[in-house]
Amino acid sequence: MAKRSSAVARNKRARFEYEIFETIEAGLVLTGTEVKSLREGRTDINDSFAQIRNGEAVLMNMHIPPYDKGNVHNVDPRRTRKLLLHRRDIQRLLGQTQAKGLTLVALRVYFRRGWAKIELGLGRGKREFDKRESIKKRESQREISRALSGRRSRR
Repeated sequence: MAKRSSAVARNKRARFEYEIFETIEAGLVLTGTEVKSLREGRTDINDSFAQIRNGEAVLMNMHIPPYDKGNVHNVDPRRTRKLLLHRRDIQRLLGQTQAKGLTLVALRVYFRRGWAKIELGLGRGKREFDKRESIKKRESQREISRALSGRRSRR
């Protein structure tokens, strides 16, 4: 049986800051010491985003700190990393980001079958009133769940 994918890092603010329409899984091109650092759970994707450059998808601003036991093979922690996507997916994403003004935001990094993957969200930045609406919705759901859990315990 295949091992389930385990999340190394999550971008919790992405779904609050952006309205996500679609998610895409992409492979990450990493060096050996970066993979070892990722396996230790050391990464930061809070400011990460993807772009299409010269027909290739690249990931910007992902911070992977140098591996502690590494040597001269450690690379720049914030370097631009190539993403592995099918050509038709790259073309579709390029069209959507240019025509509709959407952004590719990093949502989470995980390992699947030993390979480092990143989940990208195709979305548009929320305006201030959209964020307030999200907060209201979240708080009302929280109140409903509290009321229901309180009712269950009285029985």
